[in-house]
Amino acid sequence: MDLLEEVKSIVQKELISINSCHEWEHTERVFNLALSIGEKEGADLEILSLAAILHDIGRKDDDGIIDHAERGAILAKEILERYNYPSEKIEKICHCIKAHRYRNENVPETLEAKVLYDADKLDAIGAIGIGRAFSYAGHIGAKVHNKEVDVVKTEEFSSDDTAWREYEVKLKYIKDKLFTKEGRRIAEGRHAFMEQFFERLNKEVDGKE
Repeated sequence: MDLLEEVKSIVQKELISINSCHEWEHTERVFNLALSIGEKEGADLEILSLAAILHDIGRKDDDGIIDHAERGAILAKEILERYNYPSEKIEKICHCIKAHRYRNENVPETLEAKVLYDADKLDAIGAIGIGRAFSYAGHIGAKVHNKEVDVVKTEEFSSDDTAWREYEVKLKYIKDKLFTKEGRRIAEGRHAFMEQFFERLNKEVDGKE
């Protein structure tokens, strides 16, 4: 078994109990999308592959206080060092993992980090993004839909933390925050789908066709 398959096996076991928005299947989707974008953008696919597989390894320790990206970089380093992976490559992978959340000083600086960031954010929009938003809303006991709510006055983890709120507060802005040309191209289609979906959902809630 090569290193990538070994790492996949480790991560899959670690993420087996994670909630339905950041489970192993999310990592698989991000991995596949990152490679697709990376090939078109000319990224280092060796670095990108391992970074994508390991990007959410820190989720297993996520308690709302720990930064899962920072924690993930630490865990990734520990895992890769077991296989005597070159330290300079580990450093590049850890940067990708830290920066995929893009908070504070952790700005994606390398092409591989930008590709991973885009792939991770793209999984939050489009059809899969809508599915994840409804899944999360159900997980915390939120309503199916409430288009009349003032999203500015709502709170996370409340009954008003619906898929609609997630779209209005966060998802509709993602397409303008991506780094790569290919990522932005993909985002246009996914964004348009979300617009159409929520427009239709609002009509159906009003009893229209």
